[in-house]
Amino acid sequence: MISADILAVQDLRQWYPVSRGLFGRARFNVKAVDGVSFTMRKGEVLGLVGESGSGKTTIGRTILRLHAPTAGSINFRGRDITTLSRRQMRPIRRDMQLIFQDPFASLNPRMTVERIVGTALDIHAPGLPSDERRAQVMAALQMVGLSAVHANRYPHEFSGGQRQRIGIARALILRPEFLVADEPVSALDVSIQAQIVNLLDELKERLGLTILFIAHDLAVVAHICDRIAVMYLGKLMELAPTDELFASPLHPYTEALFSAAPDPDPTVRRQRIILTGDIPSPSAPPSGCVFRTRCRYAIGACAEAEPAFREIRPGHFKACIRDDLALQATG
Repeated sequence: MISADILAVQDLRQWYPVSRGLFGRARFNVKAVDGVSFTMRKGEVLGLVGESGSGKTTIGRTILRLHAPTAGSINFRGRDITTLSRRQMRPIRRDMQLIFQDPFASLNPRMTVERIVGTALDIHAPGLPSDERRAQVMAALQMVGLSAVHANRYPHEFSGGQRQRIGIARALILRPEFLVADEPVSALDVSIQAQIVNLLDELKERLGLTILFIAHDLAVVAHICDRIAVMYLGKLMELAPTDELFASPLHPYTEALFSAAPDPDPTVRRQRIILTGDIPSPSAPPSGCVFRTRCRYAIGACAEAEPAFREIRPGHFKACIRDDLALQATG
């Protein structure tokens, strides 16, 4: 059940200085995340979608404090964790875990599954008796659909889907409240993706998890997410409940993403919107609306000032000055 806010992100910025010249002084910043704000309620799954390079993964890692944010605030369970030191963050990390995108590269090939899954216990519960440690590892494996016979094997002995289950078991063994799932199915075969998504959905219900689900596949986020946030060039373009976003998108970028998504119904004929050009460099974003250089609805005023991220309907936000548009939904 979705209840009170567990996470509040306010005006989050993650800029990376780039140095040039003889003395290595910073000449400009790569604005990977630039002024992002949102909240998440306990038990919610929030989807974060957008093209590659839009800043989705950077947001997830910054929220987990794997990167120190340039500006803004991150409030987790009522506590501001924005400037906490590594030592202060350590007990909080039990409740904030990450599922990686690549289920092979994120697993140590020289370690058995039991060692991989149990590493978090070694860090956060070093005095745990060995039999209790093993019991918790076996319980975590069973929770994700594996068994004790897999414990002494190595990552290369498993399929991609099984390796991702190992990664999920590692993330859940400490019973966290909050997960960042960083494109957890993008490296898997389509036939396996549904199994992993259904597993995460089941675990969310069983364990009461709150999940920031990063993806680029709209069909995946539609299945598991309560709300969806659409990102472009380090900024939020739109945020809304999943059903409402699919039925009535309000931002031209969201419309373009929907038009590119294949529809399983062969009778549906959706107009394909081709975005011209590439995403601008985050080190030199366009003035005004960052999407205006690729937007077919752009007008002169779009270049003059950055549009406010405002609530148009209850719970439905967008960053666009054009309120006169009737945009194409998913069909």
